[in-house]
Amino acid sequence: MSLLEVNEALPEYKRYSYSDYCTWGNDERWELLDGVPYAMSSPSRQHQEISMRLSSLIWNYLVDKPCKVFAAPFDIRLNADTYDDTVVQPDIVVVCDESKLDDKGGVGAPDMVIEILSQSTAILDKVLKFRKYQTAGVSEYWTIDPDSKSLSVNILDNGKYTAYAYGSNDTVPVHILEGCVIDLAKVFA
Repeated sequence: MSLLEVNEALPEYKRYSYSDYCTWGNDERWELLDGVPYAMSSPSRQHQEISMRLSSLIWNYLVDKPCKVFAAPFDIRLNADTYDDTVVQPDIVVVCDESKLDDKGGVGAPDMVIEILSQSTAILDKVLKFRKYQTAGVSEYWTIDPDSKSLSVNILDNGKYTAYAYGSNDTVPVHILEGCVIDLAKVFA
């Protein structure tokens, strides 16, 4: 749901930028895609449990390694070098290039993004953000469906994603992290 549908307090439609985004209060969470704001609802308990388990597994793997894992809320400015009108807050993000981090979050395409689907965000995550992450050059994009206990892994190859599907009892290699394998039974426990 876009900000325009739920919040009449803002002026009539215009294309917003990161500088506008920074002026919005901290009492609500927003994402900005091509200048259009989208309200973010609070995650469910199931969503949070999956996020914590998965980010912990990745965190433990990354001890003493150069890559960093971050959990939402963590701003990623996908096109900070151009229009600066796209700010996302993925559920989990991995950044391996420290020059893509600043005091406010991530700048440019992270190496990996993980979104945990909900009924209110599934279309946004699977269509709009999918395109934004692909275009920005995110190497690995995961979408997790808590209801079906399934995972879609998208690997960037020549500018396009190739998709792989996994079920709740599968083990999944993290392509950007050599040797890292995620046991989905632990994630969906």
